[in-house]
Formats: sequence, C-alpha cells, structure tokens
Amino acid sequence: MRTLPVILDVDTGVDDALALLFAATHPAIDVRAVTCVAGNAPLEQVVDNTLRILDAANAPAIPVAAGAVRPLLAAPRVASHVHGADGLGGLTLPPTSRQAADVSAVELMRRTLIDSAEPVTLVALAPQTNLALLVRTHPEVLEKIERIVFMGGSASVGNATAVAEFNVWHDPEAAAIVLGAGVPVFMYGLDVFNQVTVDAAIAETLAVGDSPLGRVVGALLGNRVALSEDRSLVYTGLIGDAGAVCALVAPDALVVERRPVRVELAGYGRGQTVVDRRRYSGEDAIHGGVGDWTVIDVAVDVDAPRFAALFLETLGLSG
Repeated sequence: MRTLPVILDVDTGVDDALALLFAATHPAIDVRAVTCVAGNAPLEQVVDNTLRILDAANAPAIPVAAGAVRPLLAAPRVASHVHGADGLGGLTLPPTSRQAADVSAVELMRRTLIDSAEPVTLVALAPQTNLALLVRTHPEVLEKIERIVFMGGSASVGNATAVAEFNVWHDPEAAAIVLGAGVPVFMYGLDVFNQVTVDAAIAETLAVGDSPLGRVVGALLGNRVALSEDRSLVYTGLIGDAGAVCALVAPDALVVERRPVRVELAGYGRGQTVVDRRRYSGEDAIHGGVGDWTVIDVAVDVDAPRFAALFLETLGLSG
C-alpha cells in the first residue's frame, strides 16, 4: 500500500480527535499539515485541542494552522451540547509545547500543495470554510489536489436539522463552493457515519487501562451526548470522523455510489445535501428545473465491524 499524503482540516471536537489519532498512527497515511476551523468549538479552542491530541498520538512535528473563525455568511455556531464546552467532552490533556504556525490555514494548505511532488488528498472533517477560501483565492492549487474527502452531508436524514448534517449546515455556502470546484469529491456522510461504533464495555476498559493512549481513546468514545427526547445523556460509541479517515485505507469496506449532489442554500432545507439516487430522470428534468448538480462518490453503506476493528488495531488497542 502506497503512503497517501493528506492535509486534514478539522474543528477538533471528540470525533475529530479520534480521526487525528488514527491518521497520525496509520503507517499508510502521511499527514503533511493540519488546518483548523471554528465548528465544534471556537477556533482558539480547536487549535489548542488539535495540538494536544497530536501530543497524545506521539505524532511528529506536523504543522498546524488556524483558519476561519466563522462561516462565510452565517452566524458563528458551536456544538458544545455534543462535544462539551472544551470540545473534548471534558477530557483533560497535559499542556503542549507545540505551537501553531504563524501563517493562516489557507496559506499553509497552499504551501503544502505547491511544495508537494505528488497530488495531495484534502480530508475535511469540519465545516468547509477553509477549503472554500482556498479554492476561491488560490485556484492554481487545484491541480495539486488528488481529491477531497469530506465528512459531511447525508443521502437520508440530517442531525442539525431533519435534513441537514452539521458540518454542511454550519457553512452551506462553503460546501457548495467546494462541491463545484472541479476536484474529485468523496462524501462520507451520516449514512455511514452513524453505523461505526465501539462497544461501551471496550471503551470503559480502555478508559481505565494501562495504556495512556487507550485512556484518551476510551474517554473520547465514552463522551455522552443528549440525543433522546428527554435530553438525557447516552453513550453512542461512534468513531465518527475517524471513519472518513479509515475510508482512505480500506475503501473496499464501503458501498459507494456515484451520484449527482447539490447543497441547498435557502429555507428549512438550508444545508441539506440533496443526493439524487433515482434510476431515471424525473419531472424536474422534463420541465427545466434541474439546477446545478455535481456528480461525486457517495458512501451509502459500510462494513461497520471492519472499520471499528481497523480503528482499534491501528491504535494498538484491539487487545
């Protein structure tokens, strides 16, 4: 398996942290840079979380840069009800000597792409504000992007709203810009995101075990989320964004369909990724109401046990 050069764009909350740990550990992934954007937490917190998680992964000196503090047009939002006030569900990590680069996220992405001898995969695990700014201000780098893999969207239901997934809903204009940038795109949405879990018993064992990394992973997996109607906290066990990184190294564990996709920008459907899974064109095509679509690869099903095992094995936590 060839080593895959990647740039990770994150809003480091609980599941971004799991994804960073996996990416920094897997031998087939070469993390060239990590860029940060406001989303699960405010930008300053996202940067601090990212630096500390890289310490927990014992990662090499990977450049990290701060990016957009808010969406392109919408008001700033955070997901503290999911990730806690600190973005990591209250997980306490030691202070870090790592420091963010003195350039913006967009500039770090531009330099990393230009300096690379081979195309680089951009892995967006957050609202795509940084990526939209990159493709609009530096279109010359598009030819250096292998593809964009993003965690976001859904071909079915949403979570931020009934139809919209959080990352796309947070900045739908940015997602629409990235979708239309002319670069190959792979969508790892809620259809697969919500399937890959680790049993609570495993997470609890890791959280109190001898491995420092295992204790971090166990605590992150053990983060409780208010999902039920009475807002009581429940265990989900989701590896979340880490699944999008697993897709880089185990693509055959996914069922992927090549489908037209668009991002809705108005009304209640704002932030929805509309995935056209019809076998035949419908009345919209007949009557001239098709609109703008981009054909991309969409993950619609996953071998969830395989991804969960891959995640734990890569981190040396499979027991």
